[in-house]
Amino acid sequence: MKSGFVGIIGRPNVGKSTLLNAILGEKIAITTEKPQTTRNSIRGIHTRLNGDEKDCQLIFIDTPGIHKPRNKLGSCMTDMAIHTLKEVDVIFFLVDSPLDAGPGDQYILDMLKQTDTPKILVINKIDKMPPDVFRRVYEEYRAMGLFDEVYGISALEGKNVDMLIEKAESMAEEGPMFFPEDMVTDHPERFLVSEIIREKMLLYLSDEVPHGVAVELESYKEGEKLTKIGAVIYCEKKSHKGIIIGKDGKKLKGIGKSARLEIEALLGTKVFLELWVKVKGNWRDSDFLISNFGYKCDD
Repeated sequence: MKSGFVGIIGRPNVGKSTLLNAILGEKIAITTEKPQTTRNSIRGIHTRLNGDEKDCQLIFIDTPGIHKPRNKLGSCMTDMAIHTLKEVDVIFFLVDSPLDAGPGDQYILDMLKQTDTPKILVINKIDKMPPDVFRRVYEEYRAMGLFDEVYGISALEGKNVDMLIEKAESMAEEGPMFFPEDMVTDHPERFLVSEIIREKMLLYLSDEVPHGVAVELESYKEGEKLTKIGAVIYCEKKSHKGIIIGKDGKKLKGIGKSARLEIEALLGTKVFLELWVKVKGNWRDSDFLISNFGYKCDD
């Protein structure tokens, strides 16, 4: 039996969560086109059991996008991603553009140069990338001599994802099985439910509002046929509260309906979902509230 931990790192919005979902074959990490969608490290468990020497369990860790923080929550997210570099056996570094497109990738590269952990460069979104651009990205990173392998993939379409998994498995060493074979994440359902609600807000709301939003479940009662969930959406400004609720409450109803349908699919029961909106000014700069909303920061 082989096992190991794989860290998925990169700038915001390069497709880390989409890749994690593609590896697992099901959705455990929320995905949107907005940067900084992921706020907590999310573990996805990929187990391959054939009853032979190829048996392997890999725990993939999807991290928040590494970026220049603007508040304490941003610092917390970036520290979380950087910390992952120290605790995994293999690193997937995702990029989706040439190196000169922005300073973010160079910042991560400087950190990668300081670790001996095996590294695989993953060039994502090749379905949208012209061949000459892909060749340029491939050659400039390959020339660094920093990466064990370079792969081009489309996480959205699942292209070459199997090759990436097989490479990670080949790099794993003999070790224990950390989780049951039918387990795909170590996050509880309550966490996944709150993330689904937050994802729908990211999709429904304008650019400014969603990043100042947190979701807290106040009640969660499971039944055989019906699960009752009460959730509070916290935002930072009174004006944002009005935007979230919308005229005659239509925006909040739309968010609730979309979230409820996906939560029902996740839980396998009917769901009664109640949403409330409250204001917590500047919560992203409050250590207490950041922790209270479930975001884990390094001391």
